[in-house]
Amino acid sequence: MTLRRRGLLGLPLLGIAGRAQAQAKLVVPLAWYGVRVEDNAFTVEMPGVPDHRVVNDASVRGTAFQLHSYSLDVGGYSYVAQTALYPADVDVSQPRTILQAALNGRAQQLIGHQWTRSDWRVIGGATAVDSIGALAGGKALRQTNLLKARRFVSLAFLGSAAGATGVEAERFFKSLKLSA
Repeated sequence: MTLRRRGLLGLPLLGIAGRAQAQAKLVVPLAWYGVRVEDNAFTVEMPGVPDHRVVNDASVRGTAFQLHSYSLDVGGYSYVAQTALYPADVDVSQPRTILQAALNGRAQQLIGHQWTRSDWRVIGGATAVDSIGALAGGKALRQTNLLKARRFVSLAFLGSAAGATGVEAERFFKSLKLSA
């Protein structure tokens, strides 16, 4: 692993998306918006216009890079799309190693520090892993992480355990379109 302490692995995903609150009645907006991320790396749909944050980071060797994070809380759910283009000194020849490190880093926030399910696959020619894990209070975190060449992409959905496989989550994850 050639990422430094915070890298993409230590980014507090739940800190960004942790504002999802349980509501007696979920109100889901009718309008979904296409979000085109930094460098047109991919598009994804969200049920509103997300906040965009840029986190400066550096590889182990000190090469600076930026993580772009797009987050939105609506209807009792949190949606997060993140991307970074790794610098040349990050070894991306073993994408599964990088993605497993991302899984391990985020698992620290889960009950029992482990994912309930992780499924490896290929999305648009990129190595990818889909995961779901339980959080305190009956919540769940669902995410898809992928690495295509030097491009890291992460989609995450935070909400009720049932919501993690519900209509809104499915629409969010299925809307991912990678650029060529």
